[in-house]
Amino acid sequence: MRIDSVRSDPRRRCFLVRTARGEFEFPWAQLKVVPSPSDPVVSAAPDPELGREAFTYSLASGAEDSVHIDHVLRFVGDPEYERKELLYALTLEAIASLDTSGRSKRSLARQLGTSLAQVLRLLDTANSRKSVDQMVRLLGALGRSVELRVGVAEGAGGTVPARRRPTRTATTPATARGARGGRSRRA
Repeated sequence: MRIDSVRSDPRRRCFLVRTARGEFEFPWAQLKVVPSPSDPVVSAAPDPELGREAFTYSLASGAEDSVHIDHVLRFVGDPEYERKELLYALTLEAIASLDTSGRSKRSLARQLGTSLAQVLRLLDTANSRKSVDQMVRLLGALGRSVELRVGVAEGAGGTVPARRRPTRTATTPATARGARGGRSRRA
């Protein structure tokens, strides 16, 4: 993903990073070289030397650093980025499992009822057009199980907002029984 623009917001103490998928807020606290009121950001722009997949910022003191878009997406918890990271981890596990199992890719394709080309696509770490379901099936065929853990996301402060239950309103006997006065409809 390429960065279209980036600007510094000293009031909110963050960078606003704009991509084709939207604008993301990236706090200064996540930076290696942190700006301050005495050492403010003087420039911030997408870095063409890094393929516009990162931005470089400079401080008044002359210090500078670059931040890759992956770092921004990981911080904001972008679902598409997290899906690709999960698929990458599952693919690496499948490759390692296949190597240790001693099985051929062709026998694996027969067991899954698919083609050898599809198994090769599933084992390609660069391919993100596969589903988690396909990877779970592949790992199951290799004798591995996949466990899913759900936890509080980093940076969420460790609290989960409580769900509010809808409040019940007082009803009169006529409205509680319905329009038919309590009589049920029988077929």
